[in-house]
Amino acid sequence: MNHSRLAPLLVTLAALAACQPKTSAVTDSSPPVATVNGAPITRNFYDFYIKGITGGKSPADLTAEQRSLALDNLVRAQLVAEQAVKEGVDKSGDAAYMLQLARLNVLEQAVQERYLKDRQPSEQELRAEYEAQLAAMPKTEYHARHILVATEPFAQKIIDRLDKGEKFDALAKAESMDSSKNNGGDLGWFTANRMVPEFAGAVMALKPGEYTHKAVQTQYGWHVIQLLETREVTPPPFDQVRQRLVQVVQAKKFRQYQDELLRSAKVEKFLDKTAGTAPAAGGSPAAPAAPAASAPPAPPAPAAPPAPAPQQPPSPKKY
Repeated sequence: MNHSRLAPLLVTLAALAACQPKTSAVTDSSPPVATVNGAPITRNFYDFYIKGITGGKSPADLTAEQRSLALDNLVRAQLVAEQAVKEGVDKSGDAAYMLQLARLNVLEQAVQERYLKDRQPSEQELRAEYEAQLAAMPKTEYHARHILVATEPFAQKIIDRLDKGEKFDALAKAESMDSSKNNGGDLGWFTANRMVPEFAGAVMALKPGEYTHKAVQTQYGWHVIQLLETREVTPPPFDQVRQRLVQVVQAKKFRQYQDELLRSAKVEKFLDKTAGTAPAAGGSPAAPAAPAASAPPAPPAPAAPPAPAPQQPPSPKKY
């Protein structure tokens, strides 16, 4: 587990647990390094906390002053947690939901770590995943620039000026609403799936040197686009992405384990029937929400999600 990420959270959880009835407390027979209003801070928990905040060190690796300061931090955290329980903070509002989510995330990661311990990906599995990723990768990168304006009539005037011989980069600097105007509208290299669909479709329809003779509308406004050049995508070598492949294969294995649990579970969903709720309004079609930081890594889609806006040059070599 990532102790550095979880340690601060676990401090609070453990302090709260110490305030609960003994039947719900963590089983830990190690001697206490301190007590707070009779509730122990155990040696094992203290050692775990030190390991988390120091990136894996033990108390013996610290000075006496550092060990004392760490213990003081735990005492303070437990005191605040006890007060939170007295005030009912753990039973209502966002704090209650955060504690619930924290518990789910910690347990999920613990189970994932245990499940995958003896299921390390084989070389064959890694190679198969690598080939699958290569097959799904876009084959072409595009180098383009654009001019973004607010209305179609104004975009058409830009096109007319281009037709009369004005320079694309000069018009971008003078008229574009996009931050790329400082570079003459240059977006750098990108694959089509990194742009919103309307923008990507227009780019792919152009030949190098051509610009759109009809303005392209996206949720950001109206674009005049010029394709500068194209090139084949160079995939990363296997060894360069090996560790990422390990994560992807492990995530797929754990996903299969979750699927097995689902098949044997009784799950009923009432989302659309819940009173006082409504389906979320349509958001930006550009990119899906990112997973929570504490969630286990999910296998990537065959292609990278589109970027939030075409004005940001995407990384040309994302695997």
